Amino acid sequence: MTQRKRMSNTQSSSQSKRASGPAATQEEDDDQTFTQPSTTQVQRGLEKLTPAQVDQKTAEVVQFFLVKDQKKIPVRRADLVKHVVKEYRNIYPEIMKRAARIFDQVFGLKMIEIDAKNHMYILINKLETVEGASPIANPTNPKMGLLFVILSVIFMKGGVVGENLIWKTLKNLKVDVGEKHEEFGDVKKVVTDEFVRQRYLEYTRIPHTEPIEHEFHWGQRAEVEVSKSKILAFMGELHEQDPQSWSLQYQEAHSSSSTQPSTSSTQPSTSSQR
Repeated sequence: MTQRKRMSNTQSSSQSKRASGPAATQEEDDDQTFTQPSTTQVQRGLEKLTPAQVDQKTAEVVQFFLVKDQKKIPVRRADLVKHVVKEYRNIYPEIMKRAARIFDQVFGLKMIEIDAKNHMYILINKLETVEGASPIANPTNPKMGLLFVILSVIFMKGGVVGENLIWKTLKNLKVDVGEKHEEFGDVKKVVTDEFVRQRYLEYTRIPHTEPIEHEFHWGQRAEVEVSKSKILAFMGELHEQDPQSWSLQYQEAHSSSSTQPSTSSTQPSTSSQR
């Protein structure tokens, strides 16, 4: 394959083009018109509402998150404001703070902003964060097992792989993207659409390739939820090899905790900036 430079801005551009469309453009426009209320604006807004009204709107936000979380779809601020918060947008930071408290105290979940630029949030299990018991590292259903294999290949190959290698790996495991699978159905759609929408994977076009080629990277959700050290331990058991023998991967796996998005800064800023 011809050499190519993988510039991050090119990847971001490719990703945005892949996900673009009338709906996506409208969501971006909606978010651009939303200005985060200041602390003073929030206080004034609360004075005009009853506690019951604020509690009801908070409950609606919690429900919206939980529905999205069933399919592991990140929640975009633009959707939240447009479809749920609506006329209560002047107290948006307070509603989000209360929702985060409910997730923490009632459901044992932590709200994390995985994309500060586009304001996208996910929920993760607090026990998984503390104990490293990620459902991806310990898959309990076949689809998560499929994802674990793909993430493992990407990690072991340095963080980026061409799609042909992924399809070849899956075929060796009797999962052929050219055939309808009994468990997964359309495998390619699951990998390039579902896992991408859930932000477990990034699937981007490689510039200047003919015929067109794509490559895979870890997505933002994977960076938060998935333990690279567990992947390395799994590979060590699989190949009966000391995980430290993969020196680059070992170093990344045991330093990734300092580079992963912080789980403590989940609350929206109360500044007037967007």
